[in-house]
Amino acid sequence: GVVYNYNEEGIHRAETGWEQCISIPLVQPDMFGLLQQWDKLLEEFSVGEAWLPHRYEEHDHNCYTYALAFINSVLTAQGKRQMSKSEFTEKFVIPQTKKASKYITLHHELTANDFYIVSLPDQEKQC
Repeated sequence: GVVYNYNEEGIHRAETGWEQCISIPLVQPDMFGLLQQWDKLLEEFSVGEAWLPHRYEEHDHNCYTYALAFINSVLTAQGKRQMSKSEFTEKFVIPQTKKASKYITLHHELTANDFYIVSLPDQEKQC
């Protein structure tokens, strides 16, 4: 898909260059209607004056602020309570970061010790 991000040059939309990022699922499977509207909502949110390049500030008004503000705008539209920065970090970011860290550590250990992973043939998968 398309990745939206915000930096000192403003809002960017990219289809490549984010292959090494961590994806954090935010929408529950039973909210398919929201998934259908997600791109439209994100595009509308991104044209706001808050995300103009000159408003960028490395520590207080950055890409993390952009992502959280968008999520909070969706929560507000659904009549739900907004999340604080620490709540969002604890509930969504830290769990995914821990999983990624474990995966990266395992990958480094396997490659450092000359192990590799191969797919099983279809017959062996059925056992």
